[in-house]
Amino acid sequence: MGNSVIVLGAGMVGVCTAVQLARRGDAVVLLDRQQPGRETSYGNAGLIQREAVEPYGFPQGLLPIARAALQRGIDVRYDWAALPGLAGRLAQYWRNSTPQRYGAIVRDFARLIEHALHEHAALLAEAGGQELVQQSGWIKALRDERALALLQAHARQLERDWGVQSTPLDRAALQALEPGLQGGFAGGLHWTQPWAVRDPGALVQRYAQYFERLGGRILQGDAASLQPQGAGWAVQTAQGRIDAQQAVIALGPWAEPLTRRLGYRLPLFIKRGYHRHYRSQALQRPVLDADHGYMLVPMQQGLRLTTGAEFARLDSPATPVQLLKAEQVARRVVELGEPVEAQPWLGSRPCTADMKPLVGAAPRHPGLWFHFGHAHQGFTLGPVTAQLLAQLMHGETPLVDPAPYSPQRFRG
Repeated sequence: MGNSVIVLGAGMVGVCTAVQLARRGDAVVLLDRQQPGRETSYGNAGLIQREAVEPYGFPQGLLPIARAALQRGIDVRYDWAALPGLAGRLAQYWRNSTPQRYGAIVRDFARLIEHALHEHAALLAEAGGQELVQQSGWIKALRDERALALLQAHARQLERDWGVQSTPLDRAALQALEPGLQGGFAGGLHWTQPWAVRDPGALVQRYAQYFERLGGRILQGDAASLQPQGAGWAVQTAQGRIDAQQAVIALGPWAEPLTRRLGYRLPLFIKRGYHRHYRSQALQRPVLDADHGYMLVPMQQGLRLTTGAEFARLDSPATPVQLLKAEQVARRVVELGEPVEAQPWLGSRPCTADMKPLVGAAPRHPGLWFHFGHAHQGFTLGPVTAQLLAQLMHGETPLVDPAPYSPQRFRG
């Protein structure tokens, strides 16, 4: 006989959590204010990134920091009004990105990434959705020959250390792979293992439909209404109050206000990102313009232009400056066409100061579990960390050592 569990959040992370628990016989309710896959999981680049063994760190060195602070590029933007409230967490982020600490973080992060393709493949075999997935990899393109040589050397190191596979591309090879790509690129690197998903939100919905076939229920409601109830937990839904023995917070960027109300002070912050689709079929696979920090991704809706990171508050008004600048550059790189949407899409990535997700039991609340903080890799890692969390909840042998991702590392 399984447990009764409420899973809060129906993005990739929450849906995969619900699937893994339902597979083990738990009675699971998946709760969100929207349908599955309509928030952060809808708006990413749609990549399942086997190569992403190195999480995005804070810039190191005076020149990169100055460039980011002065917002001279497209890849990073700061909302200055939000910085006073973010300063402490960004300082921790910078400290954890220094060479003395970053190497250990990469080792912990890479151990999760190594399982990403296998765990997604297992879900696809049951849930369907293979037609949404293109096993084509993606390309990182550069204009400078010296930067290109450094990138390709680093890729060889990643292959030796973590089995990451790639193919170096000179100018001619890049042009042969992507004839529609212009812009004076010297070449690039083709990461050959990642999968490109042509509709990320639709894939999450496929996994959610599989969850329902397993007997799970998807309800709409207010995750902020979660509260202890006797020996368990309760939450308000459109169908009334739901009680369960256990609850999982898988709310991505919305985990911070709920955990704070429960008394936790976790070093969480968000990176916002924008995207827009254009009526173009110029590319066959995703391409990152590494000099400017935007990505072009073929999607069912059109060619998706995605931006880098905007440091802001979760509820701040949209400021799509990065996307407008990226569009100007992208129009010199491909035939972009007209925009599909009237306004750009805005989403938020849930980040921790040490770049690792929180996966495990809440330190001070029996029956409560944390599963958030995946930053840029929630879409990639959702099935992996869901498997790990379900194993912890059921006392099974874990996929990897869970200690590096435990909420116990943040005792505040």
